[in-house]
Amino acid sequence: MATTERTTLWRITQGQRLRYLGAVLAMGLTNICIFAAPLIGGYAIDVVHQDDFGYAAPLLVDVSRWLAGEDSYLGYLWLSAGFALAITVFGGLFLFVRGRFAAVASEQIVRGLRERLYERLHHLQASFYDSADTGDLVQRCSSDVETLRVFLASDIIEIGRAVMLLLCVMPFLLVKDTRLAWLSLCLMPLLGIGAYIFFSKVKDVFQITDESEAAMTATLQENLTGIRVVRAFARQPFEIEKFGERNAAFRNNNNRLIQLMGIYWATSDVFAMSQLGIVLFAGALFIMGGTLTIGDLFTIMTCVSMVIWPVRQMGRVLTDSGKAVIALGRINEILTEAIESTELAPTGGRATGEIHIDKLHFEYEPGRPILTDVSIHIRAGESLAIVGPPGSGKTSLIRVLLRMYPYQSGSVMLDGIEIVDVNRQWLRSQIGVVLQDPFLYSRTVAANLSVGRPHAPHAEMVEACRDAAIHDSIERFPDGFEAMIGERGVTLSGGQRQRLALARALLKDPPVLVLDDSLSAIDTGTEQEILAALRRRKGRQTTLIIAHRLSSVMQADRIMVLDRGRVVQLGDHASLVDQPGPYRRLCEIQGALDASIRRDVAEGAS
Repeated sequence: MATTERTTLWRITQGQRLRYLGAVLAMGLTNICIFAAPLIGGYAIDVVHQDDFGYAAPLLVDVSRWLAGEDSYLGYLWLSAGFALAITVFGGLFLFVRGRFAAVASEQIVRGLRERLYERLHHLQASFYDSADTGDLVQRCSSDVETLRVFLASDIIEIGRAVMLLLCVMPFLLVKDTRLAWLSLCLMPLLGIGAYIFFSKVKDVFQITDESEAAMTATLQENLTGIRVVRAFARQPFEIEKFGERNAAFRNNNNRLIQLMGIYWATSDVFAMSQLGIVLFAGALFIMGGTLTIGDLFTIMTCVSMVIWPVRQMGRVLTDSGKAVIALGRINEILTEAIESTELAPTGGRATGEIHIDKLHFEYEPGRPILTDVSIHIRAGESLAIVGPPGSGKTSLIRVLLRMYPYQSGSVMLDGIEIVDVNRQWLRSQIGVVLQDPFLYSRTVAANLSVGRPHAPHAEMVEACRDAAIHDSIERFPDGFEAMIGERGVTLSGGQRQRLALARALLKDPPVLVLDDSLSAIDTGTEQEILAALRRRKGRQTTLIIAHRLSSVMQADRIMVLDRGRVVQLGDHASLVDQPGPYRRLCEIQGALDASIRRDVAEGAS
């Protein structure tokens, strides 16, 4: 049972870290440009206010004098404005580069994560799906992955931006005016504490909200899949009410999340504006005292605004971080789930179909045996019918043969090779299974037929359909083999679905063919036609037939009767009918039933 280590935000960025580094560097250049613009503005304000080039940026003074001569205040102001505009444009370009790097990196990461999840779901053990909720799995692969994408696309860069601004701006503020620099930090710890408290609250609420959304999605998916059953039983009001309850729960939990965010934003706004007010008030006092210029106050106020708003945004970033942590945890539950082992496939290609089962013991749950001491040798090309009451272990035997579930003791061999020692992919490629309720894709008839053999010639496709007694029905479809069938084959009758699934298995032409009560929806005449076709194919493959109707099993080479997980009878139809036991009772019951039906039909006709 192979497992995967839990993935982390650091691990999933592997392969994209250079792009994130480029995004951070671009953000750093953006911050430099954003920081330079108000600095130039502050110099320009002081030059105008003081009417003195001594307050000007030396480089700009030299350039303005070279362009417009001495004492050209207007030239200096135009040059300052142009230079600030140019820096802002460069800042916008760097901001675009940052956004592109972060977007490409996050999309690449999320694409890989989706594919990894999808592949993982295809290799999880069958027991996982016994209790898994399809809607919840869809939620994890879509909404939870999208939550991670949002975090990776913007929030990581926002964290880097806030840190870089603090590292760049604070030294400048300390150089400009130590008093205002410390005053500009006085409320930031409260913002940080508030953000942390908000994060701890919102994390739990988001998990509840995400799970309630998953429950709503599961209800929707379940109802859409079974919409015909809902209508057949007139359950629309009940199901609508049920969905309404799930929807209301999601709305209420989401409202709690929104309320928490509203409280945080309102509170952080008060702190942020108060912080700016403190700096502005103190700066005004310093200007009145002659220890600060208006230009310096403008520059300091702009720099404080540049820092305080990203710090305030940390609440949103922490919110998204909390969501990302929860989403990643839900994704990890799939990624760390045990998967089916993948051993090397045996050499030799196609199997002959010989099956040897010896003292097989199997149970889904410890202490509750399903199959006990089952032993049988099935020769290559032989047909074996398996009958027994519901719960006797017929389908479980097939699941064991396909290695969907591990058996606890005994031996199951194909061509003399223990199936636990061979690759599952190879083993399943040797077995064609037709289930009682087969799954069909919402594709064309031809696409459904070619699932097990993608490049099968059309002539062989037609032959398989004739043997499955479905060819005439296909010919009556408007587009023949190119006709689209609905999701899960809903546009077909139950018998047509079974016959199309049988044709799919016959086209695959596996060494072992398993019919798990797959003729139950087919009328007797069509059933006999199919059985006759299977007899003509005798020797091409080993055939296992699970059925409840005697007409489906009478012609088998041997019949195995299971009862409570044990083999209670084994032989051909004639020998089993002659000896007392479950098989003879089954024959008597079905014989009496058939006679009753014929009698009722005759009485109705008269």
